[in-house]
Amino acid sequence: MTETDAVLRAVRERVDPTATERERLRTVADRLVERAEAAIDERDLDADVVRVGSTARGTWVRGDRDIDVFVRFPPSLERDELEEHGLAVGNAVLPNGHEEYAEHPYVKGEFEGYDVDLVPCYAVESAREIRSAVDRTPFHTDYLATRLDDDLAADVRLCKQFLKGIGAYGSDLKTEGFSGYLTELLVLEYGGFRALLEAAAEWHPPVELDPESHGEASFDDPLVVVDPTDPERNVAAVVSAANVARLQHYARRFRDDPRESYFFTSARDPMDAAAVRAALADRGTRALAVRFDDERLAGLVEDQRYPQLRRSLDGLVRGLEERGFEVVRAATWADETAVLFCELAVAELPAIERHRGPPVHVGEHAAGFYEKYADDDAVYGPYIDGDRYVVERERSVRSAAAFAESELESVALGHAVERLVAAGDYVVLADADVAVLAEEFGTELAAYFDPRP
Repeated sequence: MTETDAVLRAVRERVDPTATERERLRTVADRLVERAEAAIDERDLDADVVRVGSTARGTWVRGDRDIDVFVRFPPSLERDELEEHGLAVGNAVLPNGHEEYAEHPYVKGEFEGYDVDLVPCYAVESAREIRSAVDRTPFHTDYLATRLDDDLAADVRLCKQFLKGIGAYGSDLKTEGFSGYLTELLVLEYGGFRALLEAAAEWHPPVELDPESHGEASFDDPLVVVDPTDPERNVAAVVSAANVARLQHYARRFRDDPRESYFFTSARDPMDAAAVRAALADRGTRALAVRFDDERLAGLVEDQRYPQLRRSLDGLVRGLEERGFEVVRAATWADETAVLFCELAVAELPAIERHRGPPVHVGEHAAGFYEKYADDDAVYGPYIDGDRYVVERERSVRSAAAFAESELESVALGHAVERLVAAGDYVVLADADVAVLAEEFGTELAAYFDPRP
């Protein structure tokens, strides 16, 4: 047995569900389906019930306790009726559950120790005819059911655990990683987990895979896996370039030095305020944080919140750099509050800034620039540098903190963040004052000051 074989066997012993777990899940899932079918019959509805997701496909990892049940209605049913009947069935099956909203409402709850999503959808003929995003999910289960044997399902579990261990698993917009369905398709495409890692180690993005050779659509993403059930969809659209690179990095690392530790994340010890201050002192850098406490932002679900925060962080970084402040690195985090965090090499600037005018030879435009500043005692110049007029004038803001306090509205922000900034509902923290963030974001700060691939 090779070293790689030994590692993979050890990981499988930790991630494969036991026979008892499998039987328990099967029993509970059957009862859920029976309850849903009974609720449909009681209401005399034209609908059927299907199980979807990893527990239906046998690719779930030990300890996962999620069961997804879909109730399919005829496409002729109006959307409001689908929602009404779907919620009625869901609440009957999960009387202690609660309603959540994705593209349309569904019921989420607990049943005999398992987390259950009971979702209404349309029973369309093909994924090309979907009326809501969830309508294609049963087609995913059907497609994989005939293609994933026990060995490939075991390799999917290995791959999921590997992606979890390296921090690249999850299609939520916070993670921007690999979904379960994408993981299944990749393992299927390459014929196993080890073959996938060998291929990924040599990828040259953009990587394009088309399992059913549809060849109908083009996508502009670092990783493209055309949905075999819907040729107009890239299953990997959410995967960031960083997570594609992360998979490549660790695929190479595992190939060269197979270790069980790659599959299991070690929790970071959170930093305290003193450690944050010490880290900044050691690095000789400055810090800036913009913190939002308003529930209008902190209360958003993650798939709404993180795109808004990332857009706002990009705008803040661009705004700082356009004004001469030098950003080393930046990050955004959210929990009870939300934070835009920037570390700067240059956070203070001189009182004056250089302002270049037009070339002297451009006539009226040049004359206008000269006349604007010729009698202005607040500027140095105008003078000629090369063929241009130049003045040196007072800088509007001299520190990164002052910029964030007075000119944050001038940068591109997410809509929800923009509203908070316009209302003044934010706090600016600078340098040692950012250490207060450790109380809420100690783990994130630990990861920031000790970055890994």
